[in-house]
Amino acid sequence: MIIRRMFWTLLIAAVVVGLWYWYEGSWDGNLFKAAPGCVCANLNADQANAWLCGHPETQVLDVRSKGEFDGGALPKAVNISIGDDDFEDKVAELDKEKPVLVYCAGGFRSRKAVAKLKELGFKNIQHIHRGYMSWKPDTQ
Repeated sequence: MIIRRMFWTLLIAAVVVGLWYWYEGSWDGNLFKAAPGCVCANLNADQANAWLCGHPETQVLDVRSKGEFDGGALPKAVNISIGDDDFEDKVAELDKEKPVLVYCAGGFRSRKAVAKLKELGFKNIQHIHRGYMSWKPDTQ
């Protein structure tokens, strides 16, 4: 009886994880399409670090809460929480012509921010897939 319950629990967990990866992949397929003349890329932590090293003019946007930000952030990051009522107004103060690298803790909130940045007319958006949790201190 216990083995049967474990089997069903593991099967359900595997289905949920599989569905999440399918959903995320289809979301990303649409989200990271860039308009002509624009760039919108989904980078892993190593690629993001290489991007920052090669593009020091990049604006780093942390969309986590202030508490999360205070617990650690990428170098040169500006904290504008996606949960702030005035998120759009604050983000609109950034330079739309300069690259922006956006991240949150795990990648969900920052994907929402990417969509908003695209709407606001940012030309070069870089996103850290899996967010700050994927960032390795030795890559900073």
